[in-house]
Amino acid sequence: MPPGVRKLRDTYSITPDAPLVRREFGFYCLERWREQGLPPDANHAELFSYDPGGSHGLGQLGWCEAAFSPAFETKVIEDRGDHEVEQDYAGRHVLYFKGRRSGFMPEYMGHPVTDQRSWEENVVWRLDPASEERYASLDARMDRAVEAAQQGYMISQGLVGGYMYLRSLIGPADLPMMFYDDPGVVHSCMRAWFELADAVIARHQERVTIDELFLAEDICYNGGMLLSPAMMGEFLSPYYQQLIDNVRSRQLDQGRHLYIHIDTDGDVDGVIPIYRELGMDVMSPFEVAAGCDVVRTAQEYPDLVIFGGIDKRVLARTTADIDRMVERILPAMRERGGYIPTCDHGVPEEVPYENYLHYRRRCVELGG
Repeated sequence: MPPGVRKLRDTYSITPDAPLVRREFGFYCLERWREQGLPPDANHAELFSYDPGGSHGLGQLGWCEAAFSPAFETKVIEDRGDHEVEQDYAGRHVLYFKGRRSGFMPEYMGHPVTDQRSWEENVVWRLDPASEERYASLDARMDRAVEAAQQGYMISQGLVGGYMYLRSLIGPADLPMMFYDDPGVVHSCMRAWFELADAVIARHQERVTIDELFLAEDICYNGGMLLSPAMMGEFLSPYYQQLIDNVRSRQLDQGRHLYIHIDTDGDVDGVIPIYRELGMDVMSPFEVAAGCDVVRTAQEYPDLVIFGGIDKRVLARTTADIDRMVERILPAMRERGGYIPTCDHGVPEEVPYENYLHYRRRCVELGG
């Protein structure tokens, strides 16, 4: 079994004192780092002492947006002088600077689902589980997955979570009102989410046993949950539970544990017990600015696998500040097991290159 795979499997099994997996969540800093001395042809895995990957991902089910097939046509629909409104691939109307699509936060002007009619006319048929386009590369993709599984890699099925999916369809401002004003539309959307995910995963499970169901959720903000536990129980949990039950029932290896991984930003303390009832084993990325503390959570939930919890703000301060942070977190979490340190929402450009190098050296020293 490749060493990266062994380390990852030890993490998921919460093996005490096992060396911590070395990897990162994401980078938003590389251009700035090149100005500060990062070699343009640098091998990041070697430079930052990252481990080889230990998992193989199965996609086809979206991440931050719904898995449309076909996607919406991307086109400019309004010229506003210095700005323009574009319909993006997810059917949203987005205000951009003219000719620019990155380097700033876009403003969403509208979303594709406003009522039952817009859902039926413009959206639901794009989520058809029987669409031949979805399975055009199935054989080649599954051949790679089978090969990875034979080498011991964890097979991870990623998909957009229910809340993230609804938000991309309806919009963060309109969704809370839709729960009250038109709950039937929300349930129609969630039925389509379930039917698509269930059908695609069933095709994948004909060839491989899935180790992890990984949902991109973003259901929290710095004040806690973005919807009440009661609303979650009505609009999300039943669909999640049925999908999880179905995936478990179809596993080729019925003795293999199916890990449920929830990724959500914000203050997660209130939502952890709810997802635990659904079978959650793994959670990320534990944003410190929202009040998360991986050491505290590890003590409260000793059987929860935890990724993240490294404060990006501290990485931008001094090396002494970095030392205090990692010396509090890494030894305790290594002793417990079941932890991967990563920046809590990607490494921002405010983090100096030399600071990050220092942080990685301390991760190697303290994490084994």
